[in-house]
Amino acid sequence: MTENDIPVVELNNGVTMPQVGYGVFQVPPDETAVAVTAALEAGYRSIDTATLYGNESGVGRAIRDSGVPREDLFLTTKLWNDAHGYDAALKAFDASLAALGTDYVDLYLIHWPVPDAGLYPETWRALEKINAEGRARAVGVSNFQPHHLDTLAENSDIVPAVNQIEEHPFLQQAAVREYDAAHGIVTEAWSPLAKGGDLLSDPAVTALADKHGRTPAQVVLRWHLQLGNVIIPKSVTPTRMAENLALFDFALDDGDMARLAELDRGERTGPDPDTFNRR
Repeated sequence: MTENDIPVVELNNGVTMPQVGYGVFQVPPDETAVAVTAALEAGYRSIDTATLYGNESGVGRAIRDSGVPREDLFLTTKLWNDAHGYDAALKAFDASLAALGTDYVDLYLIHWPVPDAGLYPETWRALEKINAEGRARAVGVSNFQPHHLDTLAENSDIVPAVNQIEEHPFLQQAAVREYDAAHGIVTEAWSPLAKGGDLLSDPAVTALADKHGRTPAQVVLRWHLQLGNVIIPKSVTPTRMAENLALFDFALDDGDMARLAELDRGERTGPDPDTFNRR
């Protein structure tokens, strides 16, 4: 697998983004550079981090040492909840750039709406400024529900390019995906495998894995791709990294997709965006 084999999606401002990226959530800071180096060697060209993860510097170091031209990479980071507000967001972005050791990111996201604070429209204005300055080629949100996005629309002319949400067969988020599609927002799935566990041992998933001669994880990731999602599976194991990219030489048929659609339980592995206010 090479970077040229990974499909790209076009964002609403014309920027293109690989449909499969590498996420570094919960990768320890002192292990991040090694993990990202392995991911780049496996063919990944999109890396997703966040201020919260504490590993932006390791991501930046791996990118600088990789020999891959910066313009060939798609780098995402996210604003944490304690930096909502216009001035705080601008300061937090500067800190992320410094940690990453880069002049720009390809995508900058508001990590959570933090509804009790009510500052995400003001925070979004800061992201608009960052985008206008070219320091983030695209800006978007993470974990936003349709009513949060409606609030942004009432206060802004720039539609988020991406909405990164928890999504997997146990939490299919149809209403959010439909809203995103109707407004030109790309849906990106975090925890696309529901952190493994019950999903990957579900009889429907394992039956499809047997049918296609694939792993359960590959079946679930292929399901995401056929829905049009961007995905950021995470592994620190090079063989698993490669496996998570080996998705483009098979396809699920309509019956397969329907079978997986039946697994929706509305079951989150992470917080509810309407009640998550940790800062």
